[in-house]
Amino acid sequence: MEFRQLTYLVAVAKHGGFSPAARACFVSQSAVSHQIAALERELGVELFHRSGRTVTLTEAGELLLPRAEQLLALRDDAIAAVTPRPDRVAVAANMSFARAALTAVAAVRERHPEAEIDFLLKPFEQRIDAVASGEADLALVRGTVDRDGLYRDPLWVDQPVIAFAARHPLAAHVRSPHLAELASYPLLLPAADKQVLLHKLVEKVFARAGVTPHYGPQSRPGHPVAFELINQPDSWTILYEDPLAPGIACRRSLDFTLPVSAVLRTDATPNPLVAELLTELSSYR
Repeated sequence: MEFRQLTYLVAVAKHGGFSPAARACFVSQSAVSHQIAALERELGVELFHRSGRTVTLTEAGELLLPRAEQLLALRDDAIAAVTPRPDRVAVAANMSFARAALTAVAAVRERHPEAEIDFLLKPFEQRIDAVASGEADLALVRGTVDRDGLYRDPLWVDQPVIAFAARHPLAAHVRSPHLAELASYPLLLPAADKQVLLHKLVEKVFARAGVTPHYGPQSRPGHPVAFELINQPDSWTILYEDPLAPGIACRRSLDFTLPVSAVLRTDATPNPLVAELLTELSSYR
């Protein structure tokens, strides 16, 4: 039994004859007749009553038809699962990229309303793995990536901001606080192994000023750091952009920047939607 034979079976049943089925399948009538006859010999049953120009399903054909349709649908699903779709893009990122990604996705979707663009929330290493495996078309990262088969497309440069709860003593200052002032309060950051580059840059900035930062408890996975500030209003943190959230005050900035890039596969099939998304992302800043 072959998928081609099941395709012809469904076509003959749908169109009510071998000739219209052949036209619908873009093959000759003899090809359809030959394959249906071969399928009947293999199964040992007749699938169609042939009476002049009238062709109807036999009882065996009625039983086989829905199963043939199901098998063909499963085949199509299997092909679709491993075939890149030009109208579908998956972006791996974390929540710090949500605003940039949403802005870019909205612009692309405005031009391509049929497009499906997924936003996959993943920590750094899982983002890279997602691109390498093909689960994601691109990943948004800060810093560098060194893995065979992947490359970085620079997008913009982040200038992180200092953030406090609105009730924090330093939030009342119009100017940006000095490092010595910040060192008096706990700094909330994700675990060092989750934000390696950020921790290194913070330590470098403070060491250069001869000041030691006072670290508070690590921010919890899945909890935006800005929300942690509300629960610990004597703390401060570093955000990649002003969250425009009530109850949060931001000041610029620590003296460092972070390059933002898209990570892509070197062997990926060109996708116009990915190219458009990268263009929108690169103009975000």
